[in-house]
Amino acid sequence: MNKNVSGTTTPDDLVIRAQGLTKTFDDGRLRLQVFSGIDFTLHRGECVAVIGASGVGKSTFLHLLGGLDAPTSGEVWVTGQQMSALSVAARGHLRNTALGFVYQFHHLLPEFSALENVAMPLLIRRTPRKDAFQAAGDLLGRVGLSARLEHKPGELSGGERQRAALARALVTRPACVLADEPTGNLDTRTAAQAFELMLELNRELGTSLVVVTHDLRLAARMDRVWQLEAGALRAYDGADVQASA
Repeated sequence: MNKNVSGTTTPDDLVIRAQGLTKTFDDGRLRLQVFSGIDFTLHRGECVAVIGASGVGKSTFLHLLGGLDAPTSGEVWVTGQQMSALSVAARGHLRNTALGFVYQFHHLLPEFSALENVAMPLLIRRTPRKDAFQAAGDLLGRVGLSARLEHKPGELSGGERQRAALARALVTRPACVLADEPTGNLDTRTAAQAFELMLELNRELGTSLVVVTHDLRLAARMDRVWQLEAGALRAYDGADVQASA
């Protein structure tokens, strides 16, 4: 059964809150409205899937939540901070401390080892090198890559690269990880393993997850599932997703 997005919670429990989001793209005489006033809340430790047809705006929605793009109107708060009220530098700092990002393609830097890639977010925030590499090594061990620390991305399999990308997203212990089709470039078995790892780390670290996915079987394992359709975000219960999978 379709429902409009709603929900109440205490401010301390909110990791992300979006209110009245619209996004319009202008291309000459063509004006395309992607969203028409979306409200969204994400609780601490919650796992949320976002589904929808190709081209409906799932990635754009994720970029708005992460401050990688600005809405045409509406507001986004991350850990209580209003993104539009922050300077460019402050938004970058907030993304580095509160958010982690995982994409369909790993975006690891090819000239650096797995250990260096995972340590990079900590080095950017000027964590001492020894501490950054210790944290990166520990997390790579947690994702089963302790024997691959010095390997560069080109020397890793697709599944290993994606696990390294997940470790990089989690190394700062962010409040939330935003994942855009994180298993879309993997075979079915490897995708299931990667998704299971994300859920396992969510439980252990308490990091919230927002995962854009086309795989309804994976989406059904999340706490909540939202569908983007015709510019609106609507909630589906587990039975609806299971029936569609």
